[in-house]
Amino acid sequence: MNRWSFVFSARWARYVAFALLFAIACGLLSWWQISRRDEKVLEITRVAQNYDAAPAPLTDLVSGLDDYDPADEWRPVTIEGVYGDQILVRNRPLGGRAGFEVLAPLTTRNGDVFVVDRGWLPVGDTTDAPASVPAAPAGTVTVTARLKPGEPELPGGTSAAGVLASIRLPEIARMTGEPVYTGAYGLVESESPSVADMPLPRARPEPDEGPHLSYAFQWVIFAIIGFAGLGLAIRQEYRYRNAEDPAEQLRAARREQKRLARRTDSDEEDALLERAESGRD
Repeated sequence: MNRWSFVFSARWARYVAFALLFAIACGLLSWWQISRRDEKVLEITRVAQNYDAAPAPLTDLVSGLDDYDPADEWRPVTIEGVYGDQILVRNRPLGGRAGFEVLAPLTTRNGDVFVVDRGWLPVGDTTDAPASVPAAPAGTVTVTARLKPGEPELPGGTSAAGVLASIRLPEIARMTGEPVYTGAYGLVESESPSVADMPLPRARPEPDEGPHLSYAFQWVIFAIIGFAGLGLAIRQEYRYRNAEDPAEQLRAARREQKRLARRTDSDEEDALLERAESGRD
């Protein structure tokens, strides 16, 4: 009878199937981590290419209200117009502190509205609003801002006080009733004329890929460990099932000899001391 026939039993078939499924899951998770790293690398590349570019007029990069090219993210643009009533966006942490983003719809000369994120404010005495919201410059203002895509809708939506859950540009168009650029908004870089008191602007993003590559390698290692564990289990059962076989007994004796040969002098001394202690007891 084949000594390895037990491997082809239904029980071991289930073990092998589980190991294969585990390896496939690890492979998919590894691929997902690599995809996330690729997204981070693309974002870092865009910042490096676009952040220090010369400002261009908004209409050179955004031709229509719903137009936006993701390759233009972080590109600085210039817009001239008049600020409208500012809008708050809640739940925007910065440096471990809770706060708000301050949005200001900027009405251009042709009547279209471009949303400008003027910066961040901490919460006030309560978490419902900042202590105060600095006024935007009055009259015609020239703004340099960096293009960013609008954000998706979040649960909770717009509060009764008109505070947004996210920078969802179609919602701002609904609130203002004006023709709003819904493809992109801008992070303020400068305003002319400027004001002394304004929200804290967003800092330049750090070029950090994150731990995704190391996580991808870890999932591959987990898959290998799964197969290694399966192999060890098969070997242990083989030894158990063939313990009475002379050839297996010979191999077991050789393994025991090797194990004993690896014992150091200190191990032997410890064993002698233990036996001496037990003899005195």
